[in-house]
Formats: sequence, structure tokens, C-alpha cells
Amino acid sequence: MSDVRNRRGLVSYDFKGESVADDIRTKYGYDGDFLQIYAENKGTVVHKWHHYLPLYDRYFSPYRRSNIRFLEIGVSEGGSLHMWRSYFGAEATIFGVDINPNCAQFDGVAGQVRIGSQADPAFLAAVVAEMGGVDVVLDDGSHHMDHVRASLKTLFPLLSIGGLYMIEDLHTAYWRSYGGSFTGKENFFSDLKTMIDDMHHWYHPGEISNPDLAASMAGLHVHDSIVVIDKQPVYPPAQSKVGLSTKTKPAA
Repeated sequence: MSDVRNRRGLVSYDFKGESVADDIRTKYGYDGDFLQIYAENKGTVVHKWHHYLPLYDRYFSPYRRSNIRFLEIGVSEGGSLHMWRSYFGAEATIFGVDINPNCAQFDGVAGQVRIGSQADPAFLAAVVAEMGGVDVVLDDGSHHMDHVRASLKTLFPLLSIGGLYMIEDLHTAYWRSYGGSFTGKENFFSDLKTMIDDMHHWYHPGEISNPDLAASMAGLHVHDSIVVIDKQPVYPPAQSKVGLSTKTKPAA
């Protein structure tokens, strides 16, 4: 199936019911604050897959009502910045980056907006420096495989310990027009095998392929079209035994 047919096929997943909120509650059993913020949005448009909402709440809720530094790649029509502001609260530092200069109109409304490419390391580093660091990154940018990889390579090392890196809309990993493929190495999901091998380098003779990630990549979570990476200190594994043994010594 061609990329064009694949993309057009996504239209078949457009919600045609009467209540977005009821659909999310029924299918995913989620009735948290994010549901109200998203489903009752009357401001500028926000476009999300319904199964993303409970995942946002699962991963982002520990950072709520704090001085979190949140960076979103991809501003689009500005609606998501309002959603993040409503969710994280007034104390959060929220920045969005986009290559489209028209997005500059949203600067200072619900967050700060900077214009530049997500594949430009110097630009991204300058934005993070202006933010005073970054705790959570959400890549909702071009969804092109080269851009996804470039942003991850630059931003993950800059992410604070205890931070989170989320990449969404990774169904594009299967589309050639986004630099992906079904079975080839172009597909970002093929990178995950290498990342998993790096996480388990203690147990095999291979070399670490991504040292900038492996040094603090503590967890890797895969959902439909979403990958989440936890950043925590990584220590050599240790095992021990505690408690009384039930084994008996052999008779003399």
C-alpha cells in the first residue's frame, strides 16, 4: 500500500460519534483532568488521537503544578500550548518550537514560541538554555525519521535527571515519505532494538552504540505510535540474597 493510501486511510479513524469524552471514557477507562481539558476545548484547535490522553496523564502527572520545564516540538495552530498550560499550571515553563514562522504569533500567549528547525542542534540547545534546562520533551514535530533522530540525539543529553522524552505519531515510521519503511532500518522502531541492547550491555559482548543515551536511559516504553524514554542515573546492576534460606545442607 502506498504512503498516500496509508495517510488517506487515517481518515477512516476520524471520530464520528457525538461525545469525544464518552469515547475516551468507554474505551480507555480514563476520566482524569486531561479528558476535560481536551474534550471541552473551545479555543484554537488541538488534534490528538484519543488513546494519547490517558498516556499523557500517566507519564506527565508527576510534573503537575510544579516548576516543570516543558518543551514541545511542533506548535501547529497553538492549541496544544493552551492544553499544556491548563494541565501543568501557572508555575510551569512551557516552550514550543516550530519551523513555520507563522507560529511566532503564539509566542507569549500560553507559552513561549521559538522559530527554528528541530534538526538544528545549535537552535535546540539555545532554546533549552533560555528555558534554564528542560524536564520533559514532547516531539510532535515533523514526524520525519531524520528529524526525530536528530532531536533525540541533541535533547536527551540536555534533559534533566528524572526527566522524560516522549515521541508521538510514530505511525509515520512506516511511511517512506517520512523517511520510514515497513521492514528497513529507516523505521525508527528499528532503533529501539539497538537502544534495548545498550540498556543491557552488561550482559552481552557488544559495544554500546549510543553512549549519549545509554548513560542515563533507564526505561523504554512503547505504545501505539508513542515511545517514551525515562532519564535516570544508570548503575551497574547488583544482586543479592536476603532472608533465611530454606535449603538444607547435605548429610555428611
